[in-house]
Amino acid sequence: MKWFISYVKPYKLRIALELIIKTIATTMDLCIPWILGHIIDVVIPSENTVFIAIWGALMIVCSFVCVAGNISANRLASSIARDTTMNVRHDLFEKIMSLSSQRTDYFTVPSLVSRITTDTYNLNSMTGMLLRLGIRAPILLFGGMIITLSMDVPLALIWIAVLPLAIGVFTAVSMHGIPLFSRLQKSIDEMVQVIRENISGVRVIKALSKTAYEKERFSRVNKRVSVNEEKANVAMSLTNPTINMLLNLALSIVIFIGAYRVSAGQTGVGTIVAFTSYFTVILNAVMGITRIFVVVSRAAASSKRISEVLYDAKDLERVDTDNTCDDFIRFDNVCFSYNKKKNNLSNISFSMKKGGSLGIIGATGSGKTTLINLLMRFYDADSGHVYIDGRDIRSYDNEILRKKFGVVFQNDILFADSVRNNVDFGRNLSEEDIIAALKTAQAYDFVSNLRGGLDTVLNPKGNDLSGGQKQRLLIARALAAKPDILVLDDSSSALDYKTDAAFREDLKKNYGDSTVIIIAQRISSVKDSDNIIFLDNGEIEGIGRHEDLMRNCAMYKETADLQMGV
Repeated sequence: MKWFISYVKPYKLRIALELIIKTIATTMDLCIPWILGHIIDVVIPSENTVFIAIWGALMIVCSFVCVAGNISANRLASSIARDTTMNVRHDLFEKIMSLSSQRTDYFTVPSLVSRITTDTYNLNSMTGMLLRLGIRAPILLFGGMIITLSMDVPLALIWIAVLPLAIGVFTAVSMHGIPLFSRLQKSIDEMVQVIRENISGVRVIKALSKTAYEKERFSRVNKRVSVNEEKANVAMSLTNPTINMLLNLALSIVIFIGAYRVSAGQTGVGTIVAFTSYFTVILNAVMGITRIFVVVSRAAASSKRISEVLYDAKDLERVDTDNTCDDFIRFDNVCFSYNKKKNNLSNISFSMKKGGSLGIIGATGSGKTTLINLLMRFYDADSGHVYIDGRDIRSYDNEILRKKFGVVFQNDILFADSVRNNVDFGRNLSEEDIIAALKTAQAYDFVSNLRGGLDTVLNPKGNDLSGGQKQRLLIARALAAKPDILVLDDSSSALDYKTDAAFREDLKKNYGDSTVIIIAQRISSVKDSDNIIFLDNGEIEGIGRHEDLMRNCAMYKETADLQMGV
């Protein structure tokens, strides 16, 4: 957890103030039993009412300082924990957003969601508890022992004898508990994944009458979480009863021996009363330390999971290279595999001039989207080179590289925001650019008829729009910033032929400077492209203009004949 210290350091002055206030308040708390014992053994026998009033007032002052100090210190502790966790969560989110698809696949989306929510919450709980009890509990524990030593050494030594046993219990339980909490967090990841899949696919589940099946599936993963949580909590719960047993045994011995010492005149009644009060103080301190151990054990497991992502060094890095080419886009003998066993793309080579157009077509699973993933450097090719604007894409800063693109993915998303903000997407585009993009995407007419026009707020994922309307808004978003490279990945599948044709015509007229790559299932969507690639099982089966492929690529011709009714 050393990495976490760097997030706490900026708040060292607030932490110091909190510790000072907490120390003063805890010290006042420790003084109250001693004052009570002194009043019983010394002040009351003197029968001086003034002294009794003074010492009584002193107890009240100590109590007030204790309460006020603890409230102030706890508020400070909560604010420090809040701000620290907020910074961790911010940096973790930033890191997650910068991960390549390859590393995102490695960690998995449900695990990343769990790390930025549950795991950061565990760090928040630990920080707050350490600041609240981390100073108070030890002061109460050791301060209580020191005061009782000053009051009666033989009785105090009974407390001290119990301490090594308590430390042994803490150590043994913590060593056993941390791995159990790590296992618990992994099972929570699995549960998040199931929940995420069910919420995203709720319509399909209902349509196929699979609600009972998914309930059973969730029940299984929920049971695993419950079992792992029970194991972890049972392991940690052994601490409290064990320590209580040791302290109660020590208290029984103190009372037993104390009774003999009082009758022998070796100690006073007030001392025994103070000892029983200090027993409560020490018991609360030990219980606080136990809670700290439980929370720290859970946070230690979470800290490891967060640092794995936060300091992940296996992501795609910028690589200086002298490789250049004359083409705007070029794939040079590129091979790639997701699982590093069987290639998803093999020996891919082609080139494009700036402002040109490329259609990519092929059967499902032929590698069309994978090709785009490599072009945008979501993954790095296993071999070969990919160039944009004459440079190897590995030599670009990823943010600069991706600003060149306007893209519509197969499963793209609209947000619960206005139409304007969905198209603008935080890029501060002018209204003229937004409207121009909507018109080219054939979306302006239906947007104008919405209840609020551009300011109409959409439902999450655009569920209040038809499939074709959503695709047209997504295309408008990709066009609005006038990208150097426009990628449309199966983005017109929900458009009718007339709308699709009108879009392609306006695209050529209004965005002729953009290099366009269209991935489609329909020959009609790509037939007018400068070049068309027909992919089959990750390899280029044919490349050329529509007329060339109709003559030279049998698979392309067969597809075209089937679609065009020849």
